[in-house]
Amino acid sequence: MPPSITPAERRKRLIMAFVFALIALLGVVVVLYAWELPPFTTPIESTENAQVRGQVTLISPQVSGYVVDVLVQDFQTVHRGDLLVQIDERIYRQRVAQGEAQVAAAKAALANFQQQRRSAEATIAQAKASVENAHAQALKAEADWSRIKALVADGSLSERERDQTFAAHAQAMAGVTQSEAALRIAQENLRTVEVNRGALEAAVANAQAALQLARIDLANTEIRAARDGRLGQVNVRVGAYVTAGTQLTALVPQPLWVIANMKETQMANVAVGQPAWFTVDALNHARLTGYVERISPAAGSEFSVIPPDNATGNFVKIAQRIPVRIAITPDQPLAERLRPGMSVVASINTAGKATPSSPADRPAPDAARAPESKP
Repeated sequence: MPPSITPAERRKRLIMAFVFALIALLGVVVVLYAWELPPFTTPIESTENAQVRGQVTLISPQVSGYVVDVLVQDFQTVHRGDLLVQIDERIYRQRVAQGEAQVAAAKAALANFQQQRRSAEATIAQAKASVENAHAQALKAEADWSRIKALVADGSLSERERDQTFAAHAQAMAGVTQSEAALRIAQENLRTVEVNRGALEAAVANAQAALQLARIDLANTEIRAARDGRLGQVNVRVGAYVTAGTQLTALVPQPLWVIANMKETQMANVAVGQPAWFTVDALNHARLTGYVERISPAAGSEFSVIPPDNATGNFVKIAQRIPVRIAITPDQPLAERLRPGMSVVASINTAGKATPSSPADRPAPDAARAPESKP
């Protein structure tokens, strides 16, 4: 027979079983808390996949030439309109002078057209006067011819005088035809001058446009800051030859913001206007506050150059990332030390009040919603 268990041993075994059960229960509680499973769910959604972003602008010239002066240094603070780099302007200044000369020549040609037009109009007036004079001579010759024919019939004049009068009448009629033809020629010459007017005016407009382009190129030899901000590394030196599009430096203006790439499984309750905060690795995990400003209209993979193709091969479901833009609350002392590219840990309080800030984020009005189905 097995030895009997004493009451002390029975109590000891019960205590040990209770301790083991308590440890197992605590382990389950720790797992549920670590994975934020019920009843330890939290409205805070966090991600380490977040960075500080800004409007980093690459500064490049629009014209080519040798750099004659660099007036800034690395990481310098600049203001809008400050001169950063000067490109040799001598060639572009001569192009402006050449353009001005071409405009003057085109305007002179247009002015010459005005003189030609007035000359053609005077020729037309002269031709019209000639036509009127020819008609008057023709009327006189016609009257003389009518009187001569009557006198010749009764024998008062000789045939020789009759022939002379007939010739004068024919000459007067030919003069009318000749003067009318001269009038038509003068009118056609005026039309020719008028047709040339469009070409001359177009030449003036073309010369003025070329001059304006030359002035723009001349102005572009001075590379200035487009807005206030801080420069990156200045990669150009005096004497270097630069071409259009060469990266000279970068400008980082204010403001800055945070892009938090949240998992799609975290987006169920995220909305615009909810309070947020983030800790900055580079600032000894200092905490700054903000709010959800915008939510991306698509997952980050949709904006990649080569989007993933899940229609071929074996499919493995991977949680996609939805970029969320977090605006930084102003007037925070540490916000001045933020730099684009810094890594942060972003958190969003989905239980906070959401305030739609753009038409795309606002809910549809009641009138536009579909009617609820009746049971």
